[in-house]
Amino acid sequence: MSAATRLRVGPGSAGDPAGPNAYDVVVGHDLLGALPGLLAGAQRVLVVHPAGLRARGEAVRADLLAAGFEAYVTEVPDGEAAKTADVLADCWGVLGRAGFTRTDAVVGVGGGAVTDLAGFVASTWLRGVRVVQVPTTLLAMVDAAVGGKTGINTAEGKNLVGAFHPPAGVLCDLSALSTLPPDDLVAGLAEVVKTGFIADPRILDLVEADRDAATSWDSPVLRELVERSVAVKARVVTEDLKESHLREILNYGHTFAHAVEQVEGYTWRHGAAVSLGMVFAAELGRLAGSTPPALVDRHREVLGTLGLPLTYPAGRWETLLDVMRRDKKTRGDLLRFVVLEDVGRPARLEGPGPDLLVGAYAAVSA
Repeated sequence: MSAATRLRVGPGSAGDPAGPNAYDVVVGHDLLGALPGLLAGAQRVLVVHPAGLRARGEAVRADLLAAGFEAYVTEVPDGEAAKTADVLADCWGVLGRAGFTRTDAVVGVGGGAVTDLAGFVASTWLRGVRVVQVPTTLLAMVDAAVGGKTGINTAEGKNLVGAFHPPAGVLCDLSALSTLPPDDLVAGLAEVVKTGFIADPRILDLVEADRDAATSWDSPVLRELVERSVAVKARVVTEDLKESHLREILNYGHTFAHAVEQVEGYTWRHGAAVSLGMVFAAELGRLAGSTPPALVDRHREVLGTLGLPLTYPAGRWETLLDVMRRDKKTRGDLLRFVVLEDVGRPARLEGPGPDLLVGAYAAVSA
């Protein structure tokens, strides 16, 4: 295997790659040996993992014990069911009973739901302790584990409660993808394609040129896709940690996607919802006069090549609209969307009229 790739993220007002919030995202194979080095100075470490990854979580704990740490483990529900106030409180309880201090740390092992939860646990314990993310899904590697967004869900919406808390490091061990179900890997590629549309056209070219290589966990093409996608996010987050301006482009397709996820009771994979959300955003941009029709067609071609969803049932618009009005990106009563003027040229669309919204919904519900 080739050597690991390190991508530096320097979040903060100055984007300083040597600043106190800077960290490395490491992409490669068999990376767990690097974990103890990211935890230097800690005495106690809490490993948070989902029920479906019990063996991997226990293996990480065993490695930490062998390295001299006091290692604890908390098993949480699979998927979005982990991101609740009750589960958060259970994690706090473990930290409190074990006597975790400000020099101790949390490790998140799992998909995006676990990295969101583990990051929020770390951000809130003693007003902030270190977290190291060990994502095990493609989606988490290119999105949730990178950037410092943390959070849990409420009955009112997804990720409405959270904090910005940059990790101390992220280990994207591509070997973990060997056991990932194919549908989950493809869903993760939706976030990869998103970074292609907003910033890196080479990503789109790679997917279009060889669909099989793009969906093979051990292919050089998939590794390049991961590295390119992480590089896009690293550049954006380095400039804008707290989503005050530039970082909003990473939400391309997400306003509609989050609404679909909630309406569907989180039974949709996040990447599947993002695929649909990007098509909705492309159609909305077309109707608003921003997005060229050929670029809308390219959305359907690239995402359809991967087998990702392009349409949604009709008759649910009012319910979806009600959820979108509670989205984090909404300001007052003003809905905000990211649209594209071209590949690599995102723009903001604020307060689109009802006719545009309904028209875009009709275009994805046909």
